[in-house]
Amino acid sequence: MKEYNAIIIDDETNVRIAMELMLAQYCPEIKVVGKAASAEEGRELLKQFEVDFIFLDISMPKEDGFSFLRSIERENYGIIFATAHQEHALRALKASAIDYLLKPVNPLELREAVGKAIQYHELRLSKSEARTIYHESLSNLQEQLSSDNRVTKKITIAEQFGFRVVKVADLMYLQADSNYTVLHLSGLNKIVATRPLGDFEAMLDPAVFFRIHKSTIINMNYLHGYSSFEGNFAVLTDGTKLSISRRKLIEFREAVTHFM
Repeated sequence: MKEYNAIIIDDETNVRIAMELMLAQYCPEIKVVGKAASAEEGRELLKQFEVDFIFLDISMPKEDGFSFLRSIERENYGIIFATAHQEHALRALKASAIDYLLKPVNPLELREAVGKAIQYHELRLSKSEARTIYHESLSNLQEQLSSDNRVTKKITIAEQFGFRVVKVADLMYLQADSNYTVLHLSGLNKIVATRPLGDFEAMLDPAVFFRIHKSTIINMNYLHGYSSFEGNFAVLTDGTKLSISRRKLIEFREAVTHFM
């Protein structure tokens, strides 16, 4: 089993201790080489140790997690954020390639986040393109959380063999395909993402993206019309017809009224 060095940066003592104990129990491939109560202490740990992963609190006094990241070569590390439940921050995190944990940390979520982080870390080591996109994803995340605009403008898509950053405005509709999601973009392009449709529903603006069926979400900006001929269909600007489930029909009509 390959071993990875990690540090924990969090201003709460009990969180640092609990995180280290859970990592030892549930993620034996992670070796905690140091814990820090502040960004300044975290930088000192990076000078002392070869570090692969940083478990980083977003909200800390004096210097928060993003200020810390601006002060280091952030693309060299796998970042796993720890954050309290906050809707805007969660939506931004879900739209990035950055792993995160909600406080209080759940052991199963920790195991899942670490597993993904290791997978993506190995991908970045082998592909320079993945490193570039990871850096862009971090920048997008930081920009979104520091902005007054609460709308996600870009999302990082995890594909089978890498990542891609996509403008949300280019998403026409999304369709479930088992545990994957097919993203249909303007210009007839499509991407198969290794995330379920529900993940995208949680990160996209519900005022713009409407779930017309258990397997389909549409971008209302691309809605051209509605057809009830031999069923109920949303007709998009490129002529695509997508089925609307009966239980969603009334809600869909209300959404169209409010969107217009």
